[in-house]
Amino acid sequence: MSTLYLAVDLGAASIPFLFSFHPRIRFHRMFGPAFSAIAIVAAAFILWDIYFTRLGVWGFNKEYLTGFYLDNLPIEEVLFFVCIPFSCLFTYFTLKQTIFKKIRVPRDRPLAIVAGGAKIIFALFHINQLYTSWALFFCGLTFLVAAARRDNIAVMVLSYIVLLIPFFVVNGILTGTGLPRPVVWYNNAENMGIRALTIPIEDFFYGMTLIFLNIIVFEILSARRQKAIAAR
Repeated sequence: MSTLYLAVDLGAASIPFLFSFHPRIRFHRMFGPAFSAIAIVAAAFILWDIYFTRLGVWGFNKEYLTGFYLDNLPIEEVLFFVCIPFSCLFTYFTLKQTIFKKIRVPRDRPLAIVAGGAKIIFALFHINQLYTSWALFFCGLTFLVAAARRDNIAVMVLSYIVLLIPFFVVNGILTGTGLPRPVVWYNNAENMGIRALTIPIEDFFYGMTLIFLNIIVFEILSARRQKAIAAR
């Protein structure tokens, strides 16, 4: 059981990694901007994670860990911010190039502004609950950034909906579904106490922020890459 969290990380990334080389997908050609985006976003989330772990907002059960740490974070938690975003970027890239290729919702920008603003306002009502307020605030801010950049928010949201299926599997395991104790425990004084099975509702906003920020940075770096290629 000491390798459970590691197995979850590697399991989540393994199939997307293998299919990245499929001739009809060729996501491996985008590894440069993908891993650069992952590194940039992971740095911010790791700092957030270190801070909340120190405050006791959440923590980790050692029985599911290999015992290697970065500061107060198990190495598996650090790998989480690499493996999960990689899988999400692969899924987003694949869907964007195939079934979501022609999707563009004309009013997605104003809807994103309203949704982002509503999340930030709601966060203020939960200012005394750290996880709730931070998760909602940064999710709302991410929506506003996407709207300001005029990203294809509809495709981002649709990709997130598709990703909810593996999200329930991965987060379900990490929060204790089918286990005697959760891999990641939460201080319920710092969240609303609402759960989908064993998953705190805040995890959905946290996960959306993680995915959307990776997509936004990935799109920025991909556009720069295309310009550099065109300029040669």
